[in-house]
Amino acid sequence: MPATIRDVARASGVHISTVSRTFSAPHLVNVETRTRVLACAEELGYRPNRAARALITGRTLNIGLIVADIANPFFPPLIKAAESQARKHDHHVFVADTNEDAIAEEELVRALAKQVDGVLLCSPRMSNSLIEQLSREVPLVVVNRQIAGLPAVVMDVARGARLAVEHLTGLGHRSLALAAGPRGSWTSKEIRRSALAAARAAGAQLTITGPTAPTEDGGLGVADQIRKAGATAVLAYNDLIALGLIEGLQARGLRVPRDVSVVGIDDITLSRLTRPKLTTVATPAAAAGRAAVDMLLAYGDDRRTTALVNLRTELVIRDSTGPAAGPDPHCPADPGDVAVALAPGVAPVIKE
Repeated sequence: MPATIRDVARASGVHISTVSRTFSAPHLVNVETRTRVLACAEELGYRPNRAARALITGRTLNIGLIVADIANPFFPPLIKAAESQARKHDHHVFVADTNEDAIAEEELVRALAKQVDGVLLCSPRMSNSLIEQLSREVPLVVVNRQIAGLPAVVMDVARGARLAVEHLTGLGHRSLALAAGPRGSWTSKEIRRSALAAARAAGAQLTITGPTAPTEDGGLGVADQIRKAGATAVLAYNDLIALGLIEGLQARGLRVPRDVSVVGIDDITLSRLTRPKLTTVATPAAAAGRAAVDMLLAYGDDRRTTALVNLRTELVIRDSTGPAAGPDPHCPADPGDVAVALAPGVAPVIKE
């Protein structure tokens, strides 16, 4: 027969209510007593009833984690890290996938609201106003999105996009393209804003294509647009688009990086296994998962906060980028966007 709370109380010489507080509100029990109770519970193999604790404390000790596409290799490290961090705090994580669907996001948040203590909303596609509305129903931490008054964990993709463009212009590329991400993506908007500024600063032309589905098929589908634009270098919204784009360009007789250089964003495992190995912007997905859990547990009761964690990104230079082969005669530069001389590139942060 499994040990009960009465067994632990008897073995540790305290009242049942003290055992209950040790597990539900440990800060209310003095250190010596708490240590004794926990030691007895461990020796007896006692595990508190989570449902009963939820009734007493009003806490489920569950966290909802909603991601845009669980099949995207960017998300598993984030999910795994969030689950591990939650377990350290005796919380469990429910994971749900929206398949890039804003309507599904809203439905999932409302469905989870009564079952969890809060929700981590990763790369949402909903509008800011709807997310703000939902935050009044359940505590939310937003990952890869900044919304005034809500706690957020973001990755500095603006820095990453700037480093990528500076790397490409430093290699002599003056006709660039950006394969933008899905409509409604905050990350895609940040990448676009930063890439445009970096291209202008370098005296280079930037053609923007998209919105693009953040998948390999999305990259394949944009290959014709990139070829017709005459770009000699491309920055893609994520690695999956970049890998699909490389396949599409090669199918059209273009060599990477000899004819076209390609840079992705995320640094998923696949980016190191393909040929050519993908130059990419590394994003700290696992760190984001841990930070989001910590933020939710810290700010769950304070739903309006300016708390923000901004995680650093780095450029990882591999084999898919190289020197520009020379200006494309079929893609004349726009005098309003291109300067006479290129600005010097910056030194790469990481080389592999």
